[in-house]
Amino acid sequence: MNRFALAITGLLTTTAITAADWPMWGHDPSRNMVSPDRSLPTSIDPGKAREDGAIDPATVSKNVKWIAKLGTQTYGNPTAAGGRVFVGTNNPGAPGRFREDLTGDYGVLLCLDQATGKRLWALFCPKLAAGKVSDWEQVGLCSSPTVDGDRVYVVTNRCEVLCLDARGMSDGNQGPFLDEAQYIAGPGNAPVKVGPGDADILWRYDMRDELGVFPHNMTSSSALVVGDKLFVTTSNAVDWTEKRTPSPEAPALICLDKRTGKLLGQERSGISSRLFLSNWSSPAYGVVAGRPMVIFGAGDGWCYAFDLEPDGLGTLREIWRCDCNPAGRRFKNGNPRKHSDPDGPSEIIATPVIDRDRVYVAVGQEPESGEGAGCFTCIDATKSGDITTTGKLWANETIGRSVSTASVADGLVYIGEFAGIVHCLDAATGRNVWEHDTEAHIWGSTLLGDGNVYVGNESGTLTILAAGREKKVIAQIDFKDPIYATPITADGVLYIATATNLYAIRGDAK
Repeated sequence: MNRFALAITGLLTTTAITAADWPMWGHDPSRNMVSPDRSLPTSIDPGKAREDGAIDPATVSKNVKWIAKLGTQTYGNPTAAGGRVFVGTNNPGAPGRFREDLTGDYGVLLCLDQATGKRLWALFCPKLAAGKVSDWEQVGLCSSPTVDGDRVYVVTNRCEVLCLDARGMSDGNQGPFLDEAQYIAGPGNAPVKVGPGDADILWRYDMRDELGVFPHNMTSSSALVVGDKLFVTTSNAVDWTEKRTPSPEAPALICLDKRTGKLLGQERSGISSRLFLSNWSSPAYGVVAGRPMVIFGAGDGWCYAFDLEPDGLGTLREIWRCDCNPAGRRFKNGNPRKHSDPDGPSEIIATPVIDRDRVYVAVGQEPESGEGAGCFTCIDATKSGDITTTGKLWANETIGRSVSTASVADGLVYIGEFAGIVHCLDAATGRNVWEHDTEAHIWGSTLLGDGNVYVGNESGTLTILAAGREKKVIAQIDFKDPIYATPITADGVLYIATATNLYAIRGDAK
């Protein structure tokens, strides 16, 4: 956190970020996927499944601390803070998995005890009536929650921002939101019973009702807390035709009061009028050359920097913008290239990473669009205006489409490509140092910790590589279940979320 000079700005978040916690997507506001933990595991036997789908504990490694059963599809990246682990998943429809009376399709946020994996409470978010065009069935809750003291902020599949009590209903219904029974039941249905095992919603901000946002397939964003402000990507997008944007004037990025949910500001840079498909990237924060700024990778393929403080009209003032698509991707022989062209332009789905006044970000498309040409860009964040020409320090066009966030440390950058390749680049020049093919699509991001790089893939393989300029494969571990989420660490424990299970794995020294 020192590199952000937060002591100078006085913009400390409530949560104290220590080695014991991973309270947000990317560990801290820089979103740099680097763990401070040591003695992390490199040898794991994830065990065998029983007939009911649960992992037989007798077949796992001794260093597996606990395994928590999730839904049938898990794309949400876990976070851990204050003795609790939070992870988004879906409701499998089987009675008794999460609640006997809820067998339908829900987005689910689980809160687990960090020591035992026991479920403390759960949030159930009904699906939108619009169906798969805005809320794809059985995908669940994709956003990584943000923990700030005794509050948890999450963006739901219903295109809303919720502020939750980290203790759930165990200490009663705190309000001012008091209608959890109706919320879980869904509009037009009879309220359900709520109790200590349910989430306590403190406030709710509906981006569809308040801003006219139209999400495509799924809403996804990890909220960013800076001081008393909450920055959220809206997921505003095209409709089912993928050619028309129903709300071209709706913002792609907003700022809320984290205490009340009141709208404080929004970007008015016209991003939604230029987007290709949707806005799914999460914002990052840093102090660059003494100036606090929020960095946002947008659905139009540009990376933006905005002032932290909205102006008197509630506008997030733009500091700079940089086109992260090479010029040849947008036009060919003077004609615009289609987004669907394998060599055409892409949006930014990955989260930008801030390190030493530089921003690192990849372009890519939703996994359903497949592989194609991409680019990984390093930006000088001290510039202003349109810095596509003046602010690009380097751009590596050998990297294909990517939805992954980078890990930057010790003069090297580690980034996963959707095609399944992990790249190690020189942070100063962008030149390729080495690459490794995991042989299956990479949906998550690399985690750099304890001198190793951890990354999962769609086939369920967790690959562990040695960090550094010499390529070395430490381990390839078959979890026999897709790994869409990014590994995290907290208090020396490695957390791996597969599609159906969350593993807590002790470090080697333990």
